[in-house]
Amino acid sequence: MAKKKKKSKKNKYGKRGVPMGYVPAGNGGVFAGLARMLPSGRTEQFLLGAAIGAAAAYILSDEDLRGKLIKSGVKLYAGLVGGLEEVKEQVADIQAELQAEQSGAA
Repeated sequence: MAKKKKKSKKNKYGKRGVPMGYVPAGNGGVFAGLARMLPSGRTEQFLLGAAIGAAAAYILSDEDLRGKLIKSGVKLYAGLVGGLEEVKEQVADIQAELQAEQSGAA
């Protein structure tokens, strides 16, 4: 009489000992929930693309709105560049202070 093979219990854990389908909290970074907010089906993606395209066509066809948009974009760019220059100056000041401390301590 042949031996009966034991039925192995189905492993509910993956290779690493973690339950299948388990997603640890904190993984994915800042944009972890972004995938859930975006449409997943083809029809939903098409409708979202059509809506974005229609909004872009409307904005680009209206001269007053386009001018305001470009003006705000230039202001935003100038503000970012100015802020970046300010940060560079602060870094240079801190480096100069550190060099002065090191040369005074030696």
